[in-house]
Amino acid sequence: MIDNTTFGNGTALFHTFGCKLNFAETSTVARLFADNGIRRVQAGESPDFVVINTCSVTEIADKKCRQAIHRFNRTYPEAAIVVTGCYAQLKSEEIASIPGVAIVAGTDRKLALVEYLAQWREKREKATFITPTRDIATFDPSCSRGDRTRYFLKVQDGCDYWCSYCTIPMARGRSRSGSIDMLVGQAAAVAAEGGKEIVLTGVNIGDFGKGRTDTFHDLIKALDEVDGIERYRISSIEPNLLTPEIIEWVAGSKRFMPHFHVPLQAGSDEVLRLMRRHYDTSLFSDRVNRIRSAMPHAFIGVDLIAGARGETEELFEASRSFVESLDISRLHVFPYSERPNTRALGIEHVVSQQEKHRRTNVMIGLSEQKLAAFTSRFTGTTRPVLLEHPHGKKPMSGFTDNYIKVEVDADRSLAGTIVNVRLGEADPSGEFVKGEVEI
Repeated sequence: MIDNTTFGNGTALFHTFGCKLNFAETSTVARLFADNGIRRVQAGESPDFVVINTCSVTEIADKKCRQAIHRFNRTYPEAAIVVTGCYAQLKSEEIASIPGVAIVAGTDRKLALVEYLAQWREKREKATFITPTRDIATFDPSCSRGDRTRYFLKVQDGCDYWCSYCTIPMARGRSRSGSIDMLVGQAAAVAAEGGKEIVLTGVNIGDFGKGRTDTFHDLIKALDEVDGIERYRISSIEPNLLTPEIIEWVAGSKRFMPHFHVPLQAGSDEVLRLMRRHYDTSLFSDRVNRIRSAMPHAFIGVDLIAGARGETEELFEASRSFVESLDISRLHVFPYSERPNTRALGIEHVVSQQEKHRRTNVMIGLSEQKLAAFTSRFTGTTRPVLLEHPHGKKPMSGFTDNYIKVEVDADRSLAGTIVNVRLGEADPSGEFVKGEVEI
């Protein structure tokens, strides 16, 4: 720990882009700052430091990060800007040239930011700290509080899959994970703080334990025994790593919710081959059917990329037809984005921006139909909902065990508790259903 006198009463503003893993890591950095005398900036204050945790999953993500750096520099010209995360790892020189940036730190350097700031305050010299991707091998623990009821627990980092369109292995390094004892300890600490729900996060969480004898299945069985945690959710898990054994175990577990997020990316075996994915449509369909058989009420979210290189009109139609046949709950659709230094750039047949936009909208429309059909199954039924704290006079909201967002009349005495709610009709937006708490 740095002597608090190094920073006095310093303040910091934190801004995060990208995945839940990034948000978990930002929360950990903020706690480290607080432990060293740098508190979060309050409304009306100008921060001494601006920490931007970046994403680089698409070109749009890069652009948003650059825009944010420029915007914060204009808004707080006296603040030292610290840029970390995936964009910083991949484009450190580009970021270092932006006015106002004091420190650029790679994905594995986030827990050292306090030390770097102490050096900067002493020397006032811009510095860059990047570990070559091939040398990133340490696992830095992280657990964030998303609100007063939900926490995000990092269980794994990095990826060894090298899909043809993806830069994440270049930014995050090799697959690695924490120990089961460490993660069980963190879950127990969440329970001691009054946390009710934990979302397991990582880059490729199903790869947990790679290089060791323990597995993701071992981890979730151990976490299921932690007293005080009432709900766990598994964030995105690769279909080939979502084994039949895991599905059957979740169906009978005490605390793991009937909620899965499984990336498909393309519903065409030819496009999956070009993407260098580790499964085909047959395996994916099998996993969806196994989930639905074991847990008919389960929420199944699916990631999809529209307009990837090599996706001809015929292959897109095959993908659309395949997705339409799946009994899933919702799609998360992303237009394909060209990323430098990826194998996908060597694939022939480039889809125009206009056509990518059209295909994205087609799949979003299909997603809306899937979500409406899924939520309508539960109209008039009663399900357990973990209610979150209300904001002002707005209704309270929360999620059912199977991840249907529900709004009920505000009653602050129920915040942070699981109550039975009778589900009504969906809001016209389709994003939530109205419910009535059953006493």
